[in-house]
Amino acid sequence: MSTPERPWLTLVLAQSADGKISDFQRAPARFGSAADRVHLREQISKADGVLIGAGTLRAYGTSLPLGEVWQNRRRAQNRPPEPVHIICSRSADLDPQLPFFQQPLPRWLLTLNPGGWPHGGDSPRHFERVLTFAPEEENLPWGLILPRLKALGLHRLAVLGGAELVTSLAAGDWLDEIWLTVCPYLLGGTTAPTFLEGAGFAEAQARRLRLLELERRENEVFLHYQYQRD
Repeated sequence: MSTPERPWLTLVLAQSADGKISDFQRAPARFGSAADRVHLREQISKADGVLIGAGTLRAYGTSLPLGEVWQNRRRAQNRPPEPVHIICSRSADLDPQLPFFQQPLPRWLLTLNPGGWPHGGDSPRHFERVLTFAPEEENLPWGLILPRLKALGLHRLAVLGGAELVTSLAAGDWLDEIWLTVCPYLLGGTTAPTFLEGAGFAEAQARRLRLLELERRENEVFLHYQYQRD
């Protein structure tokens, strides 16, 4: 599914029961269960590409390959075994020694850096494609990026975080649906991040959602929302 002008964007994330995506130290969150990881792979398998913020990549060091079961399903549909993993970074200042760059994944880069990948001749090996855009108030210009990605054959995108990327997409009203896993933890802390940060929205401008599905798996709840644009 996609719109005529751009890909369909699905946000997939897990949070604690008090709405945090990490603890007060902003350590990489690993509180999702094995069932949540299966669910995450299910959602990634439906996508043509996944969007990952540079901060999230730096924190985890890797992305999440689908594995043989989901890869075979995609092959049976005449699709590549893995979706394109698209790193979103203003500066493109990413450590080429990160394990991510050794994973057998197709990799693209979205950046505002006019020089593209700042690590010289490593670009062809580390990224199959580097897409450079002029900033809009220092932010990634999604109104230009998303049509470009669709023109390159990406009709569905899964957004995997982090908060800065999600906030920029939500602020521009680019998200279409959300898969939210609520995990049985309380993290607290005023510095612990939620998946939407920044100045926030006044109630009158709040983004409104329609609940499509709700499922309990042991101690986790899986919520599926769609954006209401009317």
